[in-house]
Amino acid sequence: MMNKPSTVLALATLALALVGCAQQDTKPAADAAAADYRAALAEAKAARLQAAQVGGEWRDTGKLIQAAEKAAAEGDYAQAKSLAEKAAAQGHLGQEQAKGQTDVGNPAYLYQ
Repeated sequence: MMNKPSTVLALATLALALVGCAQQDTKPAADAAAADYRAALAEAKAARLQAAQVGGEWRDTGKLIQAAEKAAAEGDYAQAKSLAEKAAAQGHLGQEQAKGQTDVGNPAYLYQ
């Protein structure tokens, strides 16, 4: 039978091993989440710029980008990525909207 000091030592070693394994598993996941967020943020900023260049930047796109950056600063990369993806979608839709409205003119009822 094990004596008390060796039992305590064995349990402490096991606890440290478990903590070490847990930390190894979360770091790559956190790094991957941060990388996914950074890619989504880059896409959002590029889409916003392109929309602005054709006169189609939407009102809330910048606010979404700021909210994404704040969430990332707080470590919530899932929320940050989601917000950045929404901002990117708004940027793309703003581009399409602006291009679709080019040379359309005013509706006919304004001239009656």
